[in-house]
Amino acid sequence: MNPDIAKEREKAEFDTVDLTYILDRGRDRTELRRRIESMVFDDPQFKKEEIAFMDQVERFNYSIKQELVAIKKIRELGWNIVDNFEEIQWMREAIHGAAIPTMHLHTTMFLQSVSFQMTEEQHKKWLAAITNYTIIGTYAQTELGHGTHLRGMETTATYDTSTQEFVLHSPTLTSMKWWPGNLGKLVTHAIVAARLITRGKDYGIHLFMVQLRSMKDHSSLPGIELGDIGPKLGYSNVDNGFLRLEYVRIPRDQMCMKFSQVHPDGTYSAPPHSKLSYNSMVHIRSGLVKRVGIGLSKGATIATRYSAVRRQSELIPGRPEPLIMDYQSQQMKLFPQIATAYAFILTGFQLGQDFLSYIAEAKEGEFSALPELHSTSAGLKAFTTESTKGGLEVLRMSCGGHGFSSASAFPEIYGAFSPTCTFEGENTVMLLQTARFLMKSARQAMKGAKLTPFMSYLLLNQHERCRASKPDDFLDMDTLLLAYSHRARRMVTTSFRCIEADLKEGKNNGIAWNNNHLHLLAASTAHCHLFVVDSFNKAVEAIQCEDRTRRILRVLVQFYALDGILKNKGEFLESGYITVDQLDLVSKQFISLLAVIRPNAVALVDAFDLRDLKLGSVLGRYDGNVYENLYKWAKSAPLNKKDVADAYHLHLKPFLEENQRRVQSRL
Repeated sequence: MNPDIAKEREKAEFDTVDLTYILDRGRDRTELRRRIESMVFDDPQFKKEEIAFMDQVERFNYSIKQELVAIKKIRELGWNIVDNFEEIQWMREAIHGAAIPTMHLHTTMFLQSVSFQMTEEQHKKWLAAITNYTIIGTYAQTELGHGTHLRGMETTATYDTSTQEFVLHSPTLTSMKWWPGNLGKLVTHAIVAARLITRGKDYGIHLFMVQLRSMKDHSSLPGIELGDIGPKLGYSNVDNGFLRLEYVRIPRDQMCMKFSQVHPDGTYSAPPHSKLSYNSMVHIRSGLVKRVGIGLSKGATIATRYSAVRRQSELIPGRPEPLIMDYQSQQMKLFPQIATAYAFILTGFQLGQDFLSYIAEAKEGEFSALPELHSTSAGLKAFTTESTKGGLEVLRMSCGGHGFSSASAFPEIYGAFSPTCTFEGENTVMLLQTARFLMKSARQAMKGAKLTPFMSYLLLNQHERCRASKPDDFLDMDTLLLAYSHRARRMVTTSFRCIEADLKEGKNNGIAWNNNHLHLLAASTAHCHLFVVDSFNKAVEAIQCEDRTRRILRVLVQFYALDGILKNKGEFLESGYITVDQLDLVSKQFISLLAVIRPNAVALVDAFDLRDLKLGSVLGRYDGNVYENLYKWAKSAPLNKKDVADAYHLHLKPFLEENQRRVQSRL
């Protein structure tokens, strides 16, 4: 153990494992997760290879091999992908580290689309095939020319009453499905999103089960063109693909018909709620909040541990070089990301519970929670993924040049989490979806109608001002939450008034909306920021834990809220709720909390419980022995297997010899 990092752990003011139990939602769950991880790490079948030195095809083949070994192990344990979903996720995370499991979409979007969107009769046909892996599937929605804009999608599913079949077709080049994971080479089936046309009328996007490849030899079926879209920033192990359909026929009962149906004669029955088809997407977006929090926790763990062993420069001339974590500027890079990771993980739990509550209500025919849940999950997906992408880059740069190396694991982690800003809905569009709900809520507030409990912040007195007069006042969560509420209220009402002004001038709704994207995006961001601060605070207060653990968690909540004010100071000042003098108090309190977090920093990232084999980072090693292992890692690179590289004999030697001959001829 590196003595510097050992000393850091001795400084901790709380029990690390107590915080780990909170993040896992119970000691039993932590112990189960650790047993599963140990089972993977101790099994020679799961021996990890260095993926940084693999090309795309090698990564793809290696990942599939690992996944199939995992499936066999799952069967040995008697698990199934419905009842043991979380245990299987833990296993996959241990196997793949920061990389996305190759068959991830089979057990998420594909399974969930069937579960949420198909009837009980359809479940009998498809669920067993999915859970037994007799078929492998994905979810194909995004097209080459259309992604988040569902109404613009071009793929058609036209009902033929004479055969009781749907005819799926890609009418243009841009209508090809493009980007779905596993689509290129792996899957046999897909849930395909297409425009439903029956009796000459277009009923918009619906979902259909389509077989893509032969169950005998895995070749593409007639009328189907499939392929991989090529190398990407990340996801090197996943065959993101394209799909072109040429008048492909499927039986009528392969439409997802839980909420809307096409009857044998072609008549259409609409769903009881227009947004029920969003269920799968809402579930995925809800889960993303926690997932990106975990991604940020990986980056925070690496950068914090490295900062606890890296020494550089002088604070006092003639004295030993200090740890870089002793520099306040380094703390300002690390500590906000640690707090944000905790905020997103705990907010993700809350959003997941909200979704489960909605599903229970929906089974009873109650769908009133869906509009707010849909808008909240869309906005939080954008807010948290954008924060995570930026946070990971800050953490990478905080490691200096070593953060650029694949040995740090930052390239893999960034490649895995950066795409979250565009998949499952591009972030700008997601925030604008949230804005639509906010504008409806603002209109209700103007009319004096009843608002949902969380949206009641729109009713705050706009003339009220913050009463804080000393730095400690900004440790009071009521004070902080009121500040965030006033900021959100002002951003929402400003957007509403600007749009109303444009409409009164005779502009149509689309133009008025487009003219005010600046305000709308800011409003949605402020709304989501308030939601996270509020959820983070409520989660910490509801947790059953030791007082010393709650103390450090409260510090993280306060610090996260203060950091948000400083990073968005203009919006807090514009509202008039906080003054310039009060902002100085916020800065002083923020700096004072840096000193509170400093002795606990390593323990806080240790509580994420990311074992070395799972983290996959030389810089983030638990023992802190970075330099000797960086050297060992570099020497293992394929290019170092020979003292003289093949390129010398192929290219460099002839080049040098030719130059030498040229010089000699001149002499």
